[in-house]
Amino acid sequence: EDLVCFRDIRPSAPHHYLVVPVEHMGNCKTLKAEHIPLVKRMMEVGKAALQRNNFSDLNDIRMGFHWPPFCSISHLHLHVLAPASQLGFLSRLMYRINSYWFIT
Repeated sequence: EDLVCFRDIRPSAPHHYLVVPVEHMGNCKTLKAEHIPLVKRMMEVGKAALQRNNFSDLNDIRMGFHWPPFCSISHLHLHVLAPASQLGFLSRLMYRINSYWFIT
């Protein structure tokens, strides 16, 4: 009810979804400790979307947020990518784990 999930229009992996709160929230810099349950629910929705789309290896996924100024919109959205092992060279850079521009 409070989250939506849809395919990314420019997918970087065979499965690339965005999980977005319905209520407007700024980018990931606006997150506080009180938002931990929301982020956990976003992750669960992302995992459920993968499973509904016949992807079951949850050890080969990548989830995270682009850190400003490296995000294209100012509305919180979680990237869910799978299989992470199939990310191309540029996608491996764009979605690099805990880099300056992408936080997991």
